Amino acid sequence: MRLKGIRGAITVKENCEKEIIEKTKELLTAVMKANELAFEDVVSITFTATKDLDAVYPAVAARELGMTEIPLLCCQEMYVEGSLSRCIRMLVYAYLKVEKKPRHIYLEEAIRLRPDLVEN
Repeated sequence: MRLKGIRGAITVKENCEKEIIEKTKELLTAVMKANELAFEDVVSITFTATKDLDAVYPAVAARELGMTEIPLLCCQEMYVEGSLSRCIRMLVYAYLKVEKKPRHIYLEEAIRLRPDLVEN
């Protein structure tokens, strides 16, 4: 097993607690499934949110999914004029088999961030 970083991002339609938690859960679930991860494989997760999202920490969604023993950190994404709004990004550090390539997940409008990594 080797420690690897797995990226993911999703956008939300509005700055409200329910939407942020639901979309973060959707992203986390997709990353876990695509990479065949169990909670014990995950070392830590860093979440960022654009400055227009402040209704709740994205880490709340991870805790609600049962990630109570995993260190989580929430930060504000650096603002760049003209950048994608209402976006939650995450970087998951997890152990994967040496030969397994991480599958990065981009959902909703966030597919514009890395179209080269989006699977059809």
